[in-house]
Amino acid sequence: MRLKVLASAASLALAGLSGPVWSAQGQTITVTGEIIDTWCYMSGVMGPPEATQGSAHHACALWCSAGGIPVGLVTEDGTVYMVLKIEGDAQLAGGDTALRLAAHTVEATGVLHERDGLNYLIVDTVLQDFDIQNQNHEEWGNVPGFSIPDPNK
Repeated sequence: MRLKVLASAASLALAGLSGPVWSAQGQTITVTGEIIDTWCYMSGVMGPPEATQGSAHHACALWCSAGGIPVGLVTEDGTVYMVLKIEGDAQLAGGDTALRLAAHTVEATGVLHERDGLNYLIVDTVLQDFDIQNQNHEEWGNVPGFSIPDPNK
């Protein structure tokens, strides 16, 4: 019983750590980039980063997101943000919003937290959803089962 009371108190304390507390510690930014599957992008399990983005990786990104792999956002200059929360989602880094945005390029505003060389983003608002812009399935096939493009083409 005592353990349940402590767990409930801890849950209530954590519930109080909402946006304003995090906002005070982070920096509000607006960023444009593609929503990625962080596991495949970072691990290399499905090939180079280019093969784990865009239309080639869309189906796999859906499976990973639905399975609980956190999504990320990669900008055109290669900066990667681990997305901790997306507007409208009750869950952290998951849920229907993450599925709807897999492989899409978005412009978003949120709170950036940097720690140990990593970028974490709590997305407040998705300002624009540009849909899938990176049409790379003809080059990479549909991952999994990607093929390396012929360098002589």
